[in-house]
Amino acid sequence: MSGFAVTVRPAVPDDIAAIVEIYADAVRTGTASFELAPPGTEEMARRMTALLDGGYPYLAAELDGAVVGYAYAGAYRPRPAYRFTVEDSVYVARPAWGRGVARALLRELIAVAEAKGFRQMIAVIGDEASAGSIALHRALGFEHAGTLKSVGWKHDQWRATVLMQRPLGAGDTAPPRDA
Repeated sequence: MSGFAVTVRPAVPDDIAAIVEIYADAVRTGTASFELAPPGTEEMARRMTALLDGGYPYLAAELDGAVVGYAYAGAYRPRPAYRFTVEDSVYVARPAWGRGVARALLRELIAVAEAKGFRQMIAVIGDEASAGSIALHRALGFEHAGTLKSVGWKHDQWRATVLMQRPLGAGDTAPPRDA
């Protein structure tokens, strides 16, 4: 991983092994996810397929030919009125932190979600101490929408979630297409 040229592309099933490894580290050591046990390969493949079948974007990032991050947007909530709002998720392998991978992934995720006709993107950031994630989202146009205090118990302490929001395309200035 010597280069800084990040390639972002649609994720494919062959990326699952790397995705499982990246996510497992995030679950075990971080607070980006409030899952407590990392899911296995079969479950992560099922999740990817469900998102892609639902018309949501799922991306992978490569450095020097290796998958070092992934991002996807999924339904914010299951009820039909929320169908134009997505929640983003971005995960990067620890050795690739600080190399622009998360920024490249989130920038492309925003562009693809806009192209698909989604109108709002929500970030549910695990833990108020996630300064890097909060700063990244702010830099790409997200605004703070609220903080839910002490909603998760992980790593032996209560954790908050920070909510951030960004309009996509015309946002709320016009009805969505296919409404």
